[in-house]
Amino acid sequence: MQIMRIIEVVEYDDDWPRLFEMEKLLIISSLPIKNLWVDHIGSTAVSGLSAKPIIDVLLEVEEIEILDGCNEIFESIGYECKGEFGIPGRRYFQKGGSERSHQIHAFKKDSENSIRHRAFKEYLIAYPLVAKEYARLKLEVAKNCNDDIGAYCDGKDEFVKMHEKHALDWYKNA
Repeated sequence: MQIMRIIEVVEYDDDWPRLFEMEKLLIISSLPIKNLWVDHIGSTAVSGLSAKPIIDVLLEVEEIEILDGCNEIFESIGYECKGEFGIPGRRYFQKGGSERSHQIHAFKKDSENSIRHRAFKEYLIAYPLVAKEYARLKLEVAKNCNDDIGAYCDGKDEFVKMHEKHALDWYKNA
């Protein structure tokens, strides 16, 4: 039986960057990988943006398969290893169980998906009115989704897809 998580969007927390930095140090010090890039992504990385209180971590490596041998290490620092979890070429890790606190999206360095994540974050920072509109949408969808993560994601999908396209065009030309 799967435990249903409460879908909660909260006001921006000034502590989120510090929580990311602490996790980044833990990840870097735990993994025996020479070339490793760790970035804060998602809404918790955008100052002032309301978000689900889960720190999103972008982890990039030169070869994604190298992470397949690190599952015991991830488990030892509190992560559940989920494999690709619906996105080919990704390795996904969750921390905190039903009270999730962090999630890692790992990709090959400069892959299409890693660039997409980074571009969307930077775009929201550069365009605060878009970020404000996104916050309003997330709060509304969270309030009306009955704690159904699928409904929550569907409620944001059109907005995210449209702005991801703008973000990628903007990012590539910046």
